[in-house]
Amino acid sequence: MTMGTTTQAYGEPWYWDNRYAHESGPFDWYQKYPSLAPLIKLYVPSHHQRILIVGCGNSAFSEGMVDDGYEDVVNVDISSVVIEAMMKKYSNRPQLKYIKMDVRQMDEFQTGSFDSVVDKGTLDSLLCGSNSRQNATQMLKEVWS
Repeated sequence: MTMGTTTQAYGEPWYWDNRYAHESGPFDWYQKYPSLAPLIKLYVPSHHQRILIVGCGNSAFSEGMVDDGYEDVVNVDISSVVIEAMMKKYSNRPQLKYIKMDVRQMDEFQTGSFDSVVDKGTLDSLLCGSNSRQNATQMLKEVWS
């Protein structure tokens, strides 16, 4: 028996713009911040570190980190729709920054710009799309730098 493979357009901005244009509330892939807070605190003990959240979407994860005392949380996402919404929602939280950016090309950041990087689902999402190996490799290279 042969199983067919389907790929999603998860690496395409239009897919996410469309999704977030029709999604009203916050959505967290996998676990919410309170469930992961003990691990975050273990591996990112200093609240003064600069943290990058890749593929932030409309998750409340970063808000939870700031509520927990983290002072510099930079969020990137490929969707201009969600970045605009999050910038508006958190305009009164200077600890949260939102930037429209493709995780496969983060040239805007200099090497070593962040102390920690958090990804909850972006890599998995890229692996479900077309050119998955190439896209995942490029994302990991960018995160590493």
